[in-house]
Amino acid sequence: MAAKDLYEKDFYKVLGVDKKAAADEIKRKYRGLVKDLHPDTNHGDSAKEEKFKAVSEAYEILSDAKKRAEYDEARSLFERGGFRAPGGGNFQGGDFSDIFGGGNPQDIFANLFGGGGRRGPRKGQDLQTEATITFRESIFGTNLDLRLSTDRGAAQNITARVPAGVNDGAKIRVKGKGAAGEAGPGDLFILLHVKPHPIFSRKAENLLVTLPITFTEAALGADVKVPVMSGEEVTVRIAPGTPNGRTLRVKGRGITKGSHTGDLLVTVDVQVPQRVDGKALEALRTFAEETAGEDVRAELAAKAKQ
Repeated sequence: MAAKDLYEKDFYKVLGVDKKAAADEIKRKYRGLVKDLHPDTNHGDSAKEEKFKAVSEAYEILSDAKKRAEYDEARSLFERGGFRAPGGGNFQGGDFSDIFGGGNPQDIFANLFGGGGRRGPRKGQDLQTEATITFRESIFGTNLDLRLSTDRGAAQNITARVPAGVNDGAKIRVKGKGAAGEAGPGDLFILLHVKPHPIFSRKAENLLVTLPITFTEAALGADVKVPVMSGEEVTVRIAPGTPNGRTLRVKGRGITKGSHTGDLLVTVDVQVPQRVDGKALEALRTFAEETAGEDVRAELAAKAKQ
């Protein structure tokens, strides 16, 4: 837990006791709250589960005299306007030795939650598994139906929702499906692997596709249909003289993730015919004759001498 999270929390308020409350009063209040909030008697009540965790955390500190004293000192400094570095100004990484008697406040905060001392009930261990989904499922989202073995050896069926727009390597969390614990079960984390698509790929929220076009479409220009993930087709305009490898952008036809939708990026791949016969061959020969004066490699030779 970060130091800021610690000293900003009012553990006395969490337990409902005064700052000067005796140890017996703190214990009595804690036991009453735990009895009412324990997950075993409140199945599925997430609000009471979170409050139970907060109560356990508060009792862990206030039930230990040393930790309580260190917490009270840190909390007192915070309530007076935050930690101050020597010479004034808010602390931004200076020396705390004059405040904590030569100790490091990070060590104090670590001690509050570190080894030793009495601990409240603990949440169960988080578990992790892996699942493979298709590229289409990663784009539009899907439900995963998993069958996993529990820590007691039994199997349980788990359904997890994969949100739209997830990337390969993303993790999703299923609350309460981890190992059992005194303070309730831990969570299950699912590592996702996305299968490659035959024609589509992605870069952030942009959808990428390579579009084959003919030599004449590149030279003369054309309107060409491109498939998109929804099953529809969009039309892109190939300008006359489009070179191989040029990328065209179709706004708003990419991947939707949250409130943002990316674009479709179409890279043209000019196809050179393997064989030309008849009138097509004659036309190409005529074209070659008409453009014989053009030297497309003139700059190449000049740059090679630099």
